[in-house]
Amino acid sequence: MTTGEGAVSIRTWPYPRVVAHRGGGALAPENTLAGMREAHARRIGGVEFDVMLAADGVPILMHDTRLGRTVPGVGDVGAFASADLARMDAGAWFDPRFQGEPVPRLEDIVQWLRRHGVWMNIEIKPIPGHDVDTGQVVGQMVQDLYAGVADPAGLPLFSSFSAKALGAAREAAPDIPRGLLVEGVPPDWRTRLEALDCVSLHCRHDLLDAGLARDIKAAGYGLMCYTVNDPERARELFSWGVDALCTDRYDLIGADFR
Repeated sequence: MTTGEGAVSIRTWPYPRVVAHRGGGALAPENTLAGMREAHARRIGGVEFDVMLAADGVPILMHDTRLGRTVPGVGDVGAFASADLARMDAGAWFDPRFQGEPVPRLEDIVQWLRRHGVWMNIEIKPIPGHDVDTGQVVGQMVQDLYAGVADPAGLPLFSSFSAKALGAAREAAPDIPRGLLVEGVPPDWRTRLEALDCVSLHCRHDLLDAGLARDIKAAGYGLMCYTVNDPERARELFSWGVDALCTDRYDLIGADFR
């Protein structure tokens, strides 16, 4: 696999086949250290999580752009500094035993996952209007944290629905591979991947068919599907040549799933 300028291809997927969705999936609060610990305890080799910028420009883990679902409160996440978010409860919504679980900073999560040998799919999920600055900040931080790492299997993978965010991440972190997130695979998927020098395409599993999967793989790209929670469907996707699945149910589709 190569990154940077020029053609990119993945002939052998260097990353885990089973990836925990938002870290915690259905087993722990999403986008928290508790979620990462749960995935690691179950020997899951890779986690996917969402990153956006707090008001002070610090990247934090969060899926929703507004408080209220996983973190109590009202208002835009981007209106709060990272230190304020860290004092909020991101765990009690899931189960009382996770009460007090903070909203983590990207830097802290990356360092913890690296210490424990867990691979990362970092989804850049900008607050509307902040695509470029989020891509730049996240890209630069991850580039710095992984300075000197040359083995592709030892690097994380950026993904995003935002082409602007991925483009900004490419400028800031040319050595970190990129994957384009889509729902259904668009007719111009190859052009979009080439424009961003991506190594992979990430799509909804229920909007993929075997023919499209073969075409994407034949073009030399990695292929990840989300969010796959049924073992029978997982086996079908793997039979099509899909490289990796993002799942909430890594208790059913585990590290040794075949």
